[in-house]
Amino acid sequence: MNIGEVAAATGVSAKMIRYYESIGLIAPPLRSEAGYRVYRDEEIHSLRFVRRARDLGFSLEETGSLLALWRDRSRASADVKALALKHIAELEEKAAALQAMAATLRHLASHCHGDDRPDCPILDGIGR
Repeated sequence: MNIGEVAAATGVSAKMIRYYESIGLIAPPLRSEAGYRVYRDEEIHSLRFVRRARDLGFSLEETGSLLALWRDRSRASADVKALALKHIAELEEKAAALQAMAATLRHLASHCHGDDRPDCPILDGIGR
């Protein structure tokens, strides 16, 4: 498969595929005599794995660690679980921060008249 076909098959854009190759997240594929990238099933599976890990919010570094563990058949599942639990804690922390922001804005918006007057509790609250 060429890069365009792989992009369509994996949901990872050609630009991101090239980027992942450039940073070493995935190995560069074989090249044809004309210099075109030629992807094998192994690279396609890796790219699908990367896309799914990124969809779950894992950083590039964490995705690289997960990819290495996925490829290592002698890995301990405890290592994978530790990465996942750490990520869950980070997601929950971000979710709590977003909830707090929403609550603050909801409170400020509830005190705003939303009319033609210039006074605005929302701007006053942000300006503190």
